[in-house]
Amino acid sequence: MRFPVALAASVGVAILAAWAWLGWPVNMPPTPYFAPDDKLPCVSYAPFRPGQSPFIEGLVIPPEQIDDDFARLSKITACVRTYSTEMGLSVAPELARKHGLTLLQGIWIGREPDKNRIEIEAGIKLAQQNPDVVKGVIVGNEVLLRGELTAADLGRVIRDVRARAGVPVTYADVWEFWVRNRELAADVDFVTVHILPFWEDLPVSADDAVAHIDSIRAHVGEAFPGRDILIGETGWPSAGRMREGAEPSPANQAQVIQQLLSLAKQRSYRLNVIEAFDQPWKRALEGTVGGHWGFLDAYSRDFKFAWAQPVSNHPLWPVQALLGLAVAGATFAAAAWGARRAGQPAPEPLQWLPVAGIALAAGIAYGWAVAAVWVESLGPWGWLRGLVLLALGLAAPLVAAAALGARAPRPVLATALQPARWSEAPGVEIALAVVLALTVVLATQIGFGLVFDPRYKDFQFAALTPIIAALAIQAAVAAPAGAGERHAERIAAAVFAASGVYIALNETLANWQALWTGTLMVLFALTLWRTSAARG
Repeated sequence: MRFPVALAASVGVAILAAWAWLGWPVNMPPTPYFAPDDKLPCVSYAPFRPGQSPFIEGLVIPPEQIDDDFARLSKITACVRTYSTEMGLSVAPELARKHGLTLLQGIWIGREPDKNRIEIEAGIKLAQQNPDVVKGVIVGNEVLLRGELTAADLGRVIRDVRARAGVPVTYADVWEFWVRNRELAADVDFVTVHILPFWEDLPVSADDAVAHIDSIRAHVGEAFPGRDILIGETGWPSAGRMREGAEPSPANQAQVIQQLLSLAKQRSYRLNVIEAFDQPWKRALEGTVGGHWGFLDAYSRDFKFAWAQPVSNHPLWPVQALLGLAVAGATFAAAAWGARRAGQPAPEPLQWLPVAGIALAAGIAYGWAVAAVWVESLGPWGWLRGLVLLALGLAAPLVAAAALGARAPRPVLATALQPARWSEAPGVEIALAVVLALTVVLATQIGFGLVFDPRYKDFQFAALTPIIAALAIQAAVAAPAGAGERHAERIAAAVFAASGVYIALNETLANWQALWTGTLMVLFALTLWRTSAARG
């Protein structure tokens, strides 16, 4: 009895050490040109809170909500960039004045001329009536990128606004589209470019992001010599999937923003950071990462990090570690229960090692998965999938450990898919087969998404780890099941092996999330191939 207790204690220490390492605050690099009491030059602002969206027909944001947001923003910035005049934003200049803010007034331009006309007239009116607050009008945001107007048509709109607004006028788009349409510079008072290292065609890592922004800003300056240039959007996300080596995280967001502000001060760059508050509605368009570009939390409305202070990527790590310890302890208990239930002798010392492996994987990953499900789940299907993954992440280690204790054979899909067999098979074998079948379904959906439509799909490595690790370890130790043809397992194994290799290579070896997910897929393929073997 001493050995399993000592082994369980060792696993517990390893789990605590892993979580302490994951949660250890990351020191921010020195930013010699930025002081902690400096304010942001300007920030992008959208007024939508959780449950609100620009796609809700007839939604009008209450002035009190915008007033509260501007009161918070006035403590950290002197300028706010808006994107339209609709949905209650016509009060933005008045409230900006109240809180000592200036405004870059946005005019939203799209495909529909009638809507454009209404928006243009409203934007011009706000600029004319509030010249003390509205320091510039931005006519259109990434219209060329979206392909909604030609450069010639857009130029005519900009010239019309410029002739009547009474304040400087510009157009905002990704820097490449400005370089491709240089003739637009003649229609604006200053050039507004978006430089977003995370979304570049060749994504840039957080460590190289600010140097990349500096390089692109210099390139744009060469393309438009003598012109005033505003970096209209730049920043870094705090959560979501990696793109190659570009990783969203709280620490990376804090690092990039602080280094960026230091660079802007050193180079005297005009700068607007995207964005003020997280916008959960953007997750429907850009996945998890789209809703986490704000440096103020969507729910608490508080700052996500303190200037110049260390930042943890897992601030709740003690709770996650305790949850992992509970799962690991339950895994050891399940193995002992499985042995007693099946009338088997207690596992020998070496037979506890696979149980320890299952407990360790689950103990480290399960708390991670619980935190991720609140961030990654969107809509009824997303929440259903996330909660089922959490349920499997808890069930798989316990059932696999119980199966090891009971000396059960490897699971086969037929046991789960043919209820007629349930009266013949022990309960632990049925439960393990059901876990296997559900994992095949969910892993197929996740894997195919990352193969055929990966841009906005999350790598759900944390949720898959305790499930696939438990199944793989049990299958590696247990005896084969009885005779029978198992073509389904072999077909699924081939699909997962191909998916795993593709996911890892498609995202490049710089993407550790993709490597982890791809490795899990290949491991699951080997597990299924192993379960397809029959007892002779």
